[in-house]
Amino acid sequence: MHGPKRTPVWTVMEETANIGDSTIKLSEAVDWKVGEQIAIAPTGFDPHAADKRSIKAIDNTDPAKPVITLDKPLEHKHYAAIETYGNETIDMRAEVALLSRNVVFRGDVETSADNKYGATIFLHS
Repeated sequence: MHGPKRTPVWTVMEETANIGDSTIKLSEAVDWKVGEQIAIAPTGFDPHAADKRSIKAIDNTDPAKPVITLDKPLEHKHYAAIETYGNETIDMRAEVALLSRNVVFRGDVETSADNKYGATIFLHS
């Protein structure tokens, strides 16, 4: 199974996003499209503090650091910074993953509804 290659399928945020923000700034260029779904990983102690959103708009004024407008405001704060302690640096930027995929399985469009059959997938080792 192959679909178009997506680059990247995950990246990190360039700036911290707070509760109620409707935009996030990414650290690199992406080929993501309006309408696709993304997930923003939690950066605190609560593993359930992730946000799943749809992309409403993409501002590529600076193509290397696009700004994504979300379909609704964030429910959680997502920290994004690189911290330095002596000679050590720690990348603490929230990860952002593309959830939408390009491979779709479906039955025959012309006869599936009439025959009550759809796509069937069998997997084994």
